[in-house]
Amino acid sequence: MLREDGTALVERLDGHDFDYEEGWRLSGTGTWLLVDVEGGQVVRLALTARTRVESRAAATATDASADEPPSTYSWSFYVDRDRDQHELELFFLYGDPDGGNTYVMTRGTG
Repeated sequence: MLREDGTALVERLDGHDFDYEEGWRLSGTGTWLLVDVEGGQVVRLALTARTRVESRAAATATDASADEPPSTYSWSFYVDRDRDQHELELFFLYGDPDGGNTYVMTRGTG
């Protein structure tokens, strides 16, 4: 949840790029900021206080000695318009960045 005051509530959010393959999901609180970059805008989301870690059921991480999930983490969400409703959507890339896999955020109902 991105709040108007620049704070954020993160619930079960996977890592981006190659971190996605670690299989963890983070929850906690943090901050967000809309930033102008070359080619458009991105939303920078920073998890500053982790409250929970979960594992994704279909995680591809197989190394039992994998590192502890991070206690803080940052995402860069790209801003685009969806093809059907022409509404703004936020997404980030996961897995191999060259693969073009997108993790699209959805708007909550409450």
